[in-house]
Amino acid sequence: MPIVDMVQAKRIGRRISGAMRDYIPDSFTDPRYYPGRDADDEQVAFYFLVMVAMDHRLSRPGRPYEARLSGEGLYHGADLLYRLGARMLQENPGFFTVKRLAHITPGEVRAWLCAGSACPPDAELRAALLRDLARKLKQYYGGSVLKLIEESQGYLHTWDPRAPGLVERLTVFQAYNDPVEKKAMLLAKFLERRGLLRIHDTWNKRVPVDNHLVRIALRTGIVVLERELEEKILSQRAFTPWEDILLRVSVREAWHRVALEAGADDFILDDILWAMGRRVCVRGNPHCRGCRSRPVCNDTGCVLADACPVALRSRAPLNEHLFLNTYWY
Repeated sequence: MPIVDMVQAKRIGRRISGAMRDYIPDSFTDPRYYPGRDADDEQVAFYFLVMVAMDHRLSRPGRPYEARLSGEGLYHGADLLYRLGARMLQENPGFFTVKRLAHITPGEVRAWLCAGSACPPDAELRAALLRDLARKLKQYYGGSVLKLIEESQGYLHTWDPRAPGLVERLTVFQAYNDPVEKKAMLLAKFLERRGLLRIHDTWNKRVPVDNHLVRIALRTGIVVLERELEEKILSQRAFTPWEDILLRVSVREAWHRVALEAGADDFILDDILWAMGRRVCVRGNPHCRGCRSRPVCNDTGCVLADACPVALRSRAPLNEHLFLNTYWY
């Protein structure tokens, strides 16, 4: 069973607090990736509901999801996904409607999300997720994402089936039924940052756990694996869904302990960790010393370097676990 090392979580929390103190949160209004500041609220909410539903498993080993768009440069992973989403929104706003997506086909998904030779590996699944999303949004909320948000009354979780919170309501959509709530928490982060969601139960915030956050948690030692699971990672044997859930729940709660120690909002912590995973604590050999990517690096390197076993060279860097065939994250 994965174990949260509470002492190490506190140590990491103290180290990361300085980086978070100087961080200016992303407003998610950059028109290259998102609706602009003056966009209609319903359109903004619908855009993020759809894009987060698609935000999973874009690359495969040896087949990175990246492309050079004409006149714009190279985009990779989520950057490419959201760039193509924003471009579709700008060129064809009617695409982001219940009526349009209720009947979307795999071919239409490919036409939208493929760029050059870069294509998501599961167009059939993505089309099915979008059809499910559109039809249930129409059935339960009259096609309005704002109504879904309004009926959650500002709560992520209420634990009350008579008046469920946002995360609980999202589980009706297949794209959002991850037991560890990655997409639901990511959507809540976007909606809150855009001013469409005011969260009352801030104690229920959690980081949206993806590969980057798992990798950093294992390397920093805030989550410790039993030998059998560590050997599965080292030998690149696939985790079962239950093993994935156990690991990511432990990672999620470990990062929550880090946030508490740092006196930080979990969603802001997620910004920092995601940037760290993409630029510094990358797969293979991390850039512990000499990195210059603010705010996750300071003048000597990664802000966690003096508390991380990998940076201190007391253990070899461990990559995240292998769990490819999923739409959870």
